[in-house]
Amino acid sequence: MKKRTFLKLTSTLMTGTVLANITSCNQDKPTEQLKNWAGNLTYSTTKIAEPKTVEEVQEIVRKCTRLRTLGTRHCFNQIADSRDNLLSTKYLNSLVTLDSQGKTVTTGGGMRYGEFCKQLHEKGFAVHNLASLPHISVAGACATATHGSGVGNGNLATSISAIEFVRADGDVVLLSKEKDGDQFLGAVVGLGCLGVVTKVTLDLVPTFSMQQEVYLNLPILQLETHFDEIMSAGYSVSLFTDWQTSNINQVWVKRSLKDGETYAAPKEFFGATLATRNVHPIIEISAENCTEQMSVPGPWYERLPHFKMGFTPSSGEELQAEYFVPRKNAVEAIKAVQALKDEIKPLLMITEIRTIAADDLWMSPCYHQDSVAIHFTLNQNTAGVMRLLPKIEEKLSPFDVRPHWGKLFTLDPKVLQSRYEKLNDFRALISKYDPDGKFRNEFVNRNIFGVA
Repeated sequence: MKKRTFLKLTSTLMTGTVLANITSCNQDKPTEQLKNWAGNLTYSTTKIAEPKTVEEVQEIVRKCTRLRTLGTRHCFNQIADSRDNLLSTKYLNSLVTLDSQGKTVTTGGGMRYGEFCKQLHEKGFAVHNLASLPHISVAGACATATHGSGVGNGNLATSISAIEFVRADGDVVLLSKEKDGDQFLGAVVGLGCLGVVTKVTLDLVPTFSMQQEVYLNLPILQLETHFDEIMSAGYSVSLFTDWQTSNINQVWVKRSLKDGETYAAPKEFFGATLATRNVHPIIEISAENCTEQMSVPGPWYERLPHFKMGFTPSSGEELQAEYFVPRKNAVEAIKAVQALKDEIKPLLMITEIRTIAADDLWMSPCYHQDSVAIHFTLNQNTAGVMRLLPKIEEKLSPFDVRPHWGKLFTLDPKVLQSRYEKLNDFRALISKYDPDGKFRNEFVNRNIFGVA
């Protein structure tokens, strides 16, 4: 597959396969097979429920003995798969309340970020961070600790101040940061293990404007002495590389602006040169659907993502893997991956390198460590990718690498488990809300409980 298939965007909203609701977990008439966004995974059951209310979620949960929850199906591995029953949150997508005084917003678990950011902005508010694509669901992104970028910005889950979910017995549980302490910290990045997330409450910040510039051909040597300075140059900074030269291909710098403020971007940035036109992360591809660059000011929700809110990827003709290492080891980790450039080249579309602030969420890859994420967008050559990933993981092993929960990885479960100091507490939390393993699947059994 050619590079220009990477993140091909269309103006048609992604609707997925139209599937009828089920009211029982013993569906006699299976629907057609369901795939994830990338198309690399066919889910193991065709039994899927699409409830429209919390009460319907409760009814379905009570009837099922095994169940997993689907969001927008942007995971590349089997974390959301089930051999028995699936529940989609696509219709739990309402903006429930906006508390202007408390500076919070509560949404349905199936709400996508792109569906409510404009409303927040018009009311004078913003969320602190957004991912590269604004089309992922709030609950799904937070359950896997998906993130945006910025040395001072935690991942998307760090904005949650309360979470509502339907536990295994069908009862509704509400946990809040204010009242529930450790239980809350364990539940936010819940990996779908505690129940069906029906509502989330997010802390808000005052709305703000941003501009972004792209710099081309940053010498990699500059990272050795200026990494923190480079990554701190804006509210959010991303490096894009194909690993094939002595340069980082592109540096995307997103700057926050005070009211009426403008910023004259320098034409040179640590040896990189300012782009004179909008560009795509893969330079050969049209930037038509990328967010505005060239220092043009705009609202936060039109600058924080890399791709425009009004365009949705029609399909993800790609595979993704992403690895987190401590920020203090960033340069050594980048050098380690660079050594694999010849093996990476045939499979890679582009790599993005970004920073994320430390948090205190038990199962977050950024738990108690400022982190750097090295993200690989790869060709849909599954066999080749699965041969490459162990080599990348081996190179990153000296830095206690942690993979993104929703993307491809091959790390041994025992090694993975050893890198989460709160794992035993998380297991106990799962047992509290799901004592019979209703929400477990093979991925959870293998990677969280160490059961083959």
